[in-house]
Amino acid sequence: MKTPADTGFAFPDWAYKPESSPGSRQIQLWHFILELLRKEEYQGVIAWQGDYGEFVIKDPDEVARLWGVRKCKPQMNYDKLSRALRYYYNKRILHKTKGKRFTYKFNFNKLVLVNYPFIDVGLAGEVCRPGVSQRP
Repeated sequence: MKTPADTGFAFPDWAYKPESSPGSRQIQLWHFILELLRKEEYQGVIAWQGDYGEFVIKDPDEVARLWGVRKCKPQMNYDKLSRALRYYYNKRILHKTKGKRFTYKFNFNKLVLVNYPFIDVGLAGEVCRPGVSQRP
């Protein structure tokens, strides 16, 4: 399975904000998912797969449990978590991969625009700033 690093791409630095303290409620679900994806200890629960930005939730109940622990919501389950993921569809932050169960794909270009509207994403994921030449 290819990881983003295998494809020659790296995630923008802004995508990985410093981890919030345990129990912090100041984290968005997509940041939490990125945290899980970057830690080897959770590869049996959630992992990168396929295309750049695509991931599969291997153990939906465990991901929901971990999210519940993080948000101090012990009643969290996958139905509630998936409802939160669907919220991101309309914002085009991520989408469900058709024909693949528990598989989603981040739209990192959209994440740049949502979180840093003054930054434009160029080809191959380069971050370009308006008015600043990227080539010598």
